[in-house]
Amino acid sequence: MTSIRHNKMDEQAVLDAARDCVLAVGVRRTTLTDIARRAGVSRMTLYRRWPDVRTIVADLMTREWTAVGDAVRPRRPADGRPVSGAEARDGDGPVRELLVDGLVSGVAQFREHPLMRKILDVDPELLLPYLLDRMGASQDAFIEIFEEALAAGHADGSIRAGDTARQARALLLVVQSFALSGRTVCDPSDPALTPEAFDTELRIILERTLAP
Repeated sequence: MTSIRHNKMDEQAVLDAARDCVLAVGVRRTTLTDIARRAGVSRMTLYRRWPDVRTIVADLMTREWTAVGDAVRPRRPADGRPVSGAEARDGDGPVRELLVDGLVSGVAQFREHPLMRKILDVDPELLLPYLLDRMGASQDAFIEIFEEALAAGHADGSIRAGDTARQARALLLVVQSFALSGRTVCDPSDPALTPEAFDTELRIILERTLAP
């Protein structure tokens, strides 16, 4: 087997291999040997970077969740750049609307994300530390995105004034609940209880929470 170099591209290849393994058999049945074989590297090479499967999966979840989380970032329609507080008055539209659209879309993407669905189906205990004990890297990234958007919304007057850090964490609690627990209350056979119906309910909650 070829030796892996410690650079971003190689790490992404390992995470890609881990993703394939987890989607195939779940986390508990995935081994470092499985991941190494799919990535085309030796198991000892993986040990130099990750001590066990769970640490690889933690990095994988961070990569996957932050990629989805980027969709909630309000962006300027003209060029797609993130809206900052200094630019929020340039006619881009109310930041609140952009943020709410992104949050609702992000929750829907999480709900359908193959890795999230697999973990919730067969390895839900992996998520418990991030729900009951501490925030993970992806949650920290979401908080940063939310704080940036809230500051822009404060600047253009579309989001009610308040402590940005507290508001960002409150948003995380709301969208995290819908993303992870939503399927427990959905009933696709009842038009009033479909996932899409709860997306509408989430939108109402967010609009009323953020409106001045």
